[in-house]
Amino acid sequence: MHRNDGFRELDRPECLRLLAQVPLGRVVYTENALPAVLPVNFFLDHDDAVVVYTSAPSRLARAVGGSVVAFEADSFDAAARTGWSVVVTGRAAQVTDPAEAARLGRSGPPSWAPVEDGVFLRVEPELVTGRMLDGVRAGAGHPAAT
Repeated sequence: MHRNDGFRELDRPECLRLLAQVPLGRVVYTENALPAVLPVNFFLDHDDAVVVYTSAPSRLARAVGGSVVAFEADSFDAAARTGWSVVVTGRAAQVTDPAEAARLGRSGPPSWAPVEDGVFLRVEPELVTGRMLDGVRAGAGHPAAT
């Protein structure tokens, strides 16, 4: 029997549609054998890859070359107790082709933070998962007081 806990799984197209609606997310990567999380602004490219513009000497750019990372974005309304979360997992790589970098420079938003010697990083969407929370009443999930 499937329990109705207010969450529902999102399919890939719905996840990508929701991702396109928010400007900020988090890249989860490994740094010195430890998990690291960095908030970033991003955009989705035409092939649904997550694209981030950052400084070439940044910790993020140095750490992710060819490694598998997770990218997470979400949106919540605390008063309504609704929201969603999407995770994209895939290989992250720096865009090295000058023509591709120029195209991305015309396509997406600039970094919100100052950028020194900017580079584009792409996260290829190998696995895309998401969940939506909707219609949970206040107090749900708390044991009854005795």
